[in-house]
Amino acid sequence: MTSSESLLRASEIKKALLEQIDRYEEQLQVEEVGEVLEVKDGVARIWGLSSCVANEMLEITSRSSGDAVIGLASNLEEDNIGAVILGDYLVLKEGDPVRRTGRVLSVPVGPAVLGRVVDTLGQPRDGRGPIDTVGFMRVDRKAPGIVYRQPVNEPLQTGLKAIDSMIPIGRGQRELIIGDRGTGKTAVAIDAIINQKSEDVICVYCAIGQKASTVAGIAEKLREEGAMDYTVIVAANASDPAPVQFMAPYAACAIGEYFTYKEGRHVLVVYDDLSKQADAYREASLILRRPPGREAYPGDVFYLHSRLLERAAKISSDPKAIEGHPDIEKPGGSLTALPIVQTAAGDVSAYIPTNVISITDGQIFLETDLFYSGVRPAVNVGISVSRVGGNAQIKAMKKVAGSLRIDMAQFRELEAFAQFGTELDTATQRQLDRGVRIVEILKQGQYETMSVDEQVMVIFAATQGYLDGLEVSEIRSWETGFLEYMSAQEAEVGQAIRDEGVISEKTEGALRKAIEFYGDTFGSGEGESEVAEAESA
Repeated sequence: MTSSESLLRASEIKKALLEQIDRYEEQLQVEEVGEVLEVKDGVARIWGLSSCVANEMLEITSRSSGDAVIGLASNLEEDNIGAVILGDYLVLKEGDPVRRTGRVLSVPVGPAVLGRVVDTLGQPRDGRGPIDTVGFMRVDRKAPGIVYRQPVNEPLQTGLKAIDSMIPIGRGQRELIIGDRGTGKTAVAIDAIINQKSEDVICVYCAIGQKASTVAGIAEKLREEGAMDYTVIVAANASDPAPVQFMAPYAACAIGEYFTYKEGRHVLVVYDDLSKQADAYREASLILRRPPGREAYPGDVFYLHSRLLERAAKISSDPKAIEGHPDIEKPGGSLTALPIVQTAAGDVSAYIPTNVISITDGQIFLETDLFYSGVRPAVNVGISVSRVGGNAQIKAMKKVAGSLRIDMAQFRELEAFAQFGTELDTATQRQLDRGVRIVEILKQGQYETMSVDEQVMVIFAATQGYLDGLEVSEIRSWETGFLEYMSAQEAEVGQAIRDEGVISEKTEGALRKAIEFYGDTFGSGEGESEVAEAESA
């Protein structure tokens, strides 16, 4: 072989090799793989993922079972990553491979989640098969800024007289429900969800650290009341690892934000409860070796709750105002938050309660003594407050309940004074008697929500003194009969209050006449047929 032939052969080989290398680079996919150093109590130490970003989802594959478990990169340290495991960490062992997913923690969303019970990752827990979702929403996201918001000016009716009249909640507000264990906090939230049946509000109930049987009972009750059609339950049960529990509220918020941002709907999210979330976060943080602070909570426990509750908002109804936001597609929606916090022996000055009180726009304080004395919902009017106030009420309610809070606070003071057995003058005794009757009329059984026009009519009768002549034991039966009478014989009064949102002179006159007429027939021993006959005559 001549030298020219060998050179030709070498150049051909070089050209062929270069072509192969070029084609190989096109097909080449570099995958960064780490491995588990240790796993304990829902937290894994991972080595080898030097390019990992904070809050990135990691896929950890169990070599023994082949199961893939999602981890969340929480601590990015010099030589390893501390990741919380959002799943069954017991299947993982040292040496299991870990791969990056390239996306931050997200939850599947869409209209199909309504009526379902899901976990923190949006996977179904109700045994009814997969959910046909339309996309993903980031679990931990920045709250919308001032430019994209408008003032809270639309009421969110809970159906509870004591709350809608004295501590009103507006769409886009953050109202804390606080009280000791067993004072009816969850009952208030569930009643609020049930009452949205006719209000066109999507509801998300987030159960944190509760027994699975309790969550199943709530789901069944909502299904009985027809409320699951517009509700999704995000359940992080007591048996789930701590990371799953503290991430659940963010997942619930993201599911709600889909309806607010993408569809312009009104959404109510209940976090039940944030005390358990803080406890779960403390547990995970201590295992991650983050420095403990007051009561062993980490220093950012305030940020844990503030970055969640700040996401509640009334989105601007001006299409131009939302143009610059990357996520909001439709104007005018709202996300209302009802966080629940449990106290010990009524101590609202404890660490977590004071944190959440300072973040929210008011609180509904449920008192143990009131609860066990039969006042339910057991709202302590003195401590409870809504910082939105009358802006979250229709004008009719504002008119009839304007002085109700002050009257109730004065009644409680007089009641405490009268316990000393002091002889009271006639005016004071009259005020006490009316206060007792107003307390009685504000009592309400669980799952017995009332429309706003019914509340207005009943509170009008109480505050205007129409019940002063009744025995306290007769108040509840008077209320039931009166509402039945108004529905059957004077339906146009309630319709006018609903349609107009105010009590006009004509409506007020008709209401007074109806109350007086029903009052004359009540207690005479004659039934509804007598009332109907008299009305027709």
